[in-house]
Amino acid sequence: MTTTYGDYSRDKIGWFFGISGAQLAVVAVGILPVLWALREGAWVSALLLGTIWSAVFLVTVVPVRGRSATGWMLASTAYALGGLLRWTSFRSKASAGRVEDLDVPDLPGVLQGVQIHDGPPHGSNLQRIAIIADHATKTWAVTAAIVHPGIGMVDAEARHRYGLALTDLIDVAGRTEKIDELIFLVRTVPEDGAERELWVNSHRRGDAPPLAERINTDLAHGLTQASVRTEQFVTLVVPESRIARSAKESGGGLEGRCRELYLLLGEIEAQLRGPMGMTSVTWLSSPELALACRTGFAPGDRASIVEALSLRDANPDAEPPVNADVPWAMAGPSGADSLVRHYSHDAWNSVSSTIKLPATGVVMGALAPILTPSEAGERRSFAVAYPIVPQSKADRASGNAEWAADTAEALRGRLGIKMRAKQRQDAAKARGMDFKLARGNYLTRPYGVCTVTVPKTLRIAEFGRRLDVSIRRAGFAPMRLDLAQDTAFAASAVPLGISLTRTGDA
Repeated sequence: MTTTYGDYSRDKIGWFFGISGAQLAVVAVGILPVLWALREGAWVSALLLGTIWSAVFLVTVVPVRGRSATGWMLASTAYALGGLLRWTSFRSKASAGRVEDLDVPDLPGVLQGVQIHDGPPHGSNLQRIAIIADHATKTWAVTAAIVHPGIGMVDAEARHRYGLALTDLIDVAGRTEKIDELIFLVRTVPEDGAERELWVNSHRRGDAPPLAERINTDLAHGLTQASVRTEQFVTLVVPESRIARSAKESGGGLEGRCRELYLLLGEIEAQLRGPMGMTSVTWLSSPELALACRTGFAPGDRASIVEALSLRDANPDAEPPVNADVPWAMAGPSGADSLVRHYSHDAWNSVSSTIKLPATGVVMGALAPILTPSEAGERRSFAVAYPIVPQSKADRASGNAEWAADTAEALRGRLGIKMRAKQRQDAAKARGMDFKLARGNYLTRPYGVCTVTVPKTLRIAEFGRRLDVSIRRAGFAPMRLDLAQDTAFAASAVPLGISLTRTGDA
């Protein structure tokens, strides 16, 4: 028995045969010259204007891989302009020997506006949590590394409880009236065997038989190649516009904002550890977040960092001391290039795709094939974001969706067009949204981005196709995020709170 969740609806429902009011206005205004030419009897002009109107109709209404032709034209023009001005290429200051402050992040693309602050001591361990300030979007964010036992072996009832717990988490975040978005990020990384090698070296016996040594070595080599390791993060994002007033009451400045964020951390952590079933929730400090950022861009660097951490723990008084931290000036790639179909960073290439929710519903745990690497050396990462819509906007969206459903149904009835089953189902969901909002639930517009990262010695196009196959096998429809591969990679592989829907102060 499986638990299927399908109680979701389209973000916007076109009230006139599936097209929006703006599209209808463009089409209606464009056909006026054709009607005028027909009225005057100018048949040649009417034919010419009708051809032009048909082209305008196709450009305005017909979507091509998730965007209209106008959207593709604008995105292609912006990408070409960025290429001419060399905005799509990044070279770090460290690669040119121009680093001035190691604590200042030097990151590419949409991450350039990110600044990391050390928050005041928090908790019984007096840990200084990393506060992520994104000056481009005017938001504050904090990230935690989480551990969950998984749902692979649990029954349908437990999966249903986890689904309700996620709903409660979104409602708790919405009731704070400060949290704008929750982002869950999972990275499935090929096992590098760094921890096992350190353990074996520290427990190796000098009098062990040679045959036993060889067997253990062969087993370790084979198991390392076949094993994967999962990293999980959760990031909560708070806009400056929602926290500024309360932060002023808490003392103002960075310290006041940190105090408000710490209050939010307590509410979210209680929900994560309780109903969500997380066994560990660790809010990352600045060095830990820098490590997560660096391994996001270069997965192969983790083994050397783990070895350095072991040497530092084994010899805390060594002279000179072992430096196992990653400075923020070097947490990003030494070079990165945003191409049309993939993203190139250091010695790695990445391809990102978004997924479309199926109309038949989603089985909890269906994302597992997406996170399963198809070959050694391949990394899969996946981010699911839950932007929380303010209650006032949610009420307006609910009213508009219900009105659009009623109008479309009335138009089809007047014209004698029979409603299809899918159209009736969408209309019922639009009408049921108001009941859920009145019950106290919050509206969210979730989206997911999945990314595959491989060394440049492998063909990235082949692994991009394998990613699409995995998405389809999971029951979803993939859509390659062409012309936005750099932003998609930052959102799905680097836990710094980057969003695909946020463009400014919320």
